[in-house]
Amino acid sequence: MSKGGPFEGRAVLTGAGKSQVGRRLGRTGLDLTVEACLRAIEDAGLTVDDIDGVASYPGGGVPQAGFSGATTHELQNALGISAKWYMSGAETAGQIGPVIEACMAVSLGLADHVVVFRSVWESTAQAGGNRASTLAGAPKATAHLEYFGPFGALSPSSWLAMPAQRYMHEFGLTREHLGAIAINARTHAGLNPDAVYRDPMTMADYLGSRMISDPFCLYDCDVPCDGATAVIVSRREAAQGLARHPLSVESVGTGMLERATWDQRRDLTTMAAHDAAATMWERTDLTPRDIDHAQLYDGFSYLTVQWLDALGFFPHGEAGDFIGDGERFGLDGSLPMNTSGGQLSGGRLHGMGFLHEACVQLWGEGGERQAHNDPSLAVVAVGGGPVAGSLLLSSR
Repeated sequence: MSKGGPFEGRAVLTGAGKSQVGRRLGRTGLDLTVEACLRAIEDAGLTVDDIDGVASYPGGGVPQAGFSGATTHELQNALGISAKWYMSGAETAGQIGPVIEACMAVSLGLADHVVVFRSVWESTAQAGGNRASTLAGAPKATAHLEYFGPFGALSPSSWLAMPAQRYMHEFGLTREHLGAIAINARTHAGLNPDAVYRDPMTMADYLGSRMISDPFCLYDCDVPCDGATAVIVSRREAAQGLARHPLSVESVGTGMLERATWDQRRDLTTMAAHDAAATMWERTDLTPRDIDHAQLYDGFSYLTVQWLDALGFFPHGEAGDFIGDGERFGLDGSLPMNTSGGQLSGGRLHGMGFLHEACVQLWGEGGERQAHNDPSLAVVAVGGGPVAGSLLLSSR
């Protein structure tokens, strides 16, 4: 395999779109999905008739209220897309697995232009109290909840708090380090008109917020919202003559080297992020030193710590020293990170929200939140609990 990347330059991103984003918008998931996808198609200089592929995460049949705004079939029917290739599913490389699958599809010639989307309307769906319990309405606990549920650990905040405590114990990570990540997100969200939380936040505000599951306080947890994001994955030859400079997908991380688990890895200071990152670096000659922009999953602040560790920005365990006061993650820092506000302040749009922001930054269209270092190579890394996925995106 060529170390130039698994797709040998054939898979590119040509457009990106986002719907209205907010709390309890009262719009349907399909409505938001259609808005984001049409904007992505227009952004690429294409029409619906040019789209011959559709992909999404997680697909239908998801029990959590609002967790899936629309299926690929619903979008295809709504827009009248004639698809030569389509897919969706929850068991993918994190929430950007469908993007990676679309890259494979266009590289193999199965489609020319694939619209890939992720939509949620959790904030509206949960307005009636549906977030009160993960087990609400379920006849019995399943999978790991059979073991966690009897002890009251019904939320990922509890499942993730345990390995976070382990990392802190082993390596000296502190709550102030987690706070630096949350404050960085809030600072950038203040420059993003679509962000849910935009008011400034200090370390005192962070440390003074109510505890959710030690060490996580309120501002370590992402904020449910309504919204959709979409990108267009194109075959490079088919992208010739389009309005935008195509962004090359240089490498992808798809590995699951251990079982999919929150708490049963051989090293509890690592997570699935380490598997994804390892396979991504195996497929390219690029290194962490080449990255000048990062969009790293922050469903909880500690997941961002895991991605920084997994991606090899520093030796394993030295996250605290690298994070410091978070200055390097600012717009004028050496590694601008989560420039839209991420999920901690921008809103829980999942992995596709990070990919959308990476496209905006690489095309130089971030406005007030545009990174000052003129980024040309971004890493997008999502998930990180039991499953994860990552990619390198280049404007070079």
